[in-house]
Amino acid sequence: MQTTDFEAENVNIRLLIDLGKYLLAIGLLVWVVRANWAPPAPVRTVASVAASTCGLAGAPGGVLPAVTVLVPGRLESPGLGYVWHHHVERAEPVRLELLLLALAIYAVALTLTLLRWYLLVRALGLSLPLLDAFRFGLIGIFFNTFLPGAVGGDIIKAAALARGQQRRTASVATVIMDRAMALWALVWFVALLGGAAWMLGWLEGPSATTAGFILRFAWIIAGVSGLCWVLLGFLPARRADRFAERLTGLPWVGTTAAEFWRSVWMYRNRQGTIALVMLITWVGQVGFLSSFYLGLMAFWSPVMGPVPSYVQHFLMVPMGLVMQALVPTPGGAGGGEWSFGALYLLFGAAEANGVLASLVQRLFSWLMGLVGWAFYLWYRPAAESPKGEQSAPVTSLTREPTARAMAS
Repeated sequence: MQTTDFEAENVNIRLLIDLGKYLLAIGLLVWVVRANWAPPAPVRTVASVAASTCGLAGAPGGVLPAVTVLVPGRLESPGLGYVWHHHVERAEPVRLELLLLALAIYAVALTLTLLRWYLLVRALGLSLPLLDAFRFGLIGIFFNTFLPGAVGGDIIKAAALARGQQRRTASVATVIMDRAMALWALVWFVALLGGAAWMLGWLEGPSATTAGFILRFAWIIAGVSGLCWVLLGFLPARRADRFAERLTGLPWVGTTAAEFWRSVWMYRNRQGTIALVMLITWVGQVGFLSSFYLGLMAFWSPVMGPVPSYVQHFLMVPMGLVMQALVPTPGGAGGGEWSFGALYLLFGAAEANGVLASLVQRLFSWLMGLVGWAFYLWYRPAAESPKGEQSAPVTSLTREPTARAMAS
């Protein structure tokens, strides 16, 4: 009876914590939107705006108006109230073609993330139909979007996959590796493309100091992590197998730790799959930041103040997404809007434009989360294998991979 009361009390505490996170999300959103609804004019107003040097856009108000401020400072902007007044109260049309294009690109980029996880699952020899991978991935996106924290959907996705597998730890390892590979590819994306833009002179100007700091940080992380990955390849298979056997002797978690280590080692030996996963992630990141930028451009007009260039978004959007993921609210609501507003300020642009871009992107994520939930309910496999995989558990790292695993 005492155990039951204790468990009930824990459930109530968790419910209160989750409720507090939802209230925090609402409070942050209201505060950020209100602060940028009609921001006061700064003491020093800077109005120098010029076309971006990236060569992707023409004059402000064009099809792809990428503009960047020439002089640092917080520029005067009518704020989010201007957007509401013109596009809601006065019903002035937005650039619908840009908005639909942004949504379509977002959907494609999201699909690529699901394909990435599918490849990681097959790399371990686990059997998972492609439509089932999309079903589990979409319900994970739904929970990541609407549940507090940033990993709730990953837990649901891992549980759905592990339910039909013999190697359940390997199933969980695919989800962890998916997160790790996404973050690793994100760092390399900023380091490589940002470095190329820096050498071509596309990041020069008053925001060069900020861009340089982000690039140096990305280069350090990419270099250290890349070195560790290379050194892991020199580890002999017999030593890796011996290390797995030692992990098995750990109390309570020995078997799980050994299976997880074997999964990581198998990924290290699947260089082709890892390279493809990195490429898919990079293409997806280009899609996400393009959707972010185009979503803003659908509502933007010159009177709203400057925005960073398209190339500068290659540095800002990945950093903003990481900052958003650290906020323990549903989908990082409120924190993401504040983060992008602050990043726009760092790049010498109007803060309200960064908040507006984040709000448009959040609407996309909410829409795709609901689509994922609907697809999960609509599509149900006709039959599921009781074991869910054709390959036997890997018991030795020196053993040759199965034909099924090699085919994946």
